[in-house]
Amino acid sequence: MFKMFSKIALAIILFLFASAELNAKESAYFSAPYADTKTVTAKLKKAGFKVLTTYSPAKKSYLKVIVVTNKALKSAASKPKRGFSAIQKVLVNTKAKTVLTTNPTYWLKAFLQKDYNANVANSTSKALGKALGKLTPTKDALDSEKLAGYHFMLGMPYYEDMLELKKGAKGVKGKKALFSLKLANGSILYGVKMSKSAENFISTIGEDKALVLPYTILIENGNAYALHAKYYLAISYPLLTMGEFMKISSIPDTIERALKKAVK
Repeated sequence: MFKMFSKIALAIILFLFASAELNAKESAYFSAPYADTKTVTAKLKKAGFKVLTTYSPAKKSYLKVIVVTNKALKSAASKPKRGFSAIQKVLVNTKAKTVLTTNPTYWLKAFLQKDYNANVANSTSKALGKALGKLTPTKDALDSEKLAGYHFMLGMPYYEDMLELKKGAKGVKGKKALFSLKLANGSILYGVKMSKSAENFISTIGEDKALVLPYTILIENGNAYALHAKYYLAISYPLLTMGEFMKISSIPDTIERALKKAVK
């Protein structure tokens, strides 16, 4: 009887442990010790990252988003419709004296889907830690195992429900292009400068997540794609409530129009 009870108890413990693993949360971001933009940029380069641009969303000069890539990210992103995973971002807020970085595991699980590579995520996280210091997960988290299939709610878009901005696209127009990153499969990822009115939603739902910008466009096989804003904004602000989302209900359409105008 005791042996049977022990086996049952063990089975229950293993089940609870497995359930906890399945429901593990993954933070979208890490906070890091504060340093100024020049220092952060230099340390990122020293840690093996290529800095593609430094951008102030919605023309807010105290917000500096540093967009970076490395060989591992570019390699992982060189697959069909996976180009959005080629970059990570670091936000330096000189007014709040904070530094925030994207969590590679979170974003690569979301954007690489079935092509997710834990080694790339782990090595990139390690490099970010080397550059920025101690990384502390923020409360902006979702179930780790559900990231690849994430959508905000019933009827909302998934990762694969991308906007097709233009067929026969040649790139992004002039000053609208903040950076271009060519991938091994021939795709090109662009960072896009939109108008202040299109980007100022960060003032409503949180400047602390301003590294949601700059928005990106992927040119692949002659077509221009972008992540649907109803997907991208929701996964970038995982604590966003329906009420808060409704405050920016017009923004997804505004972003789509801005992106279409940027493509040539």
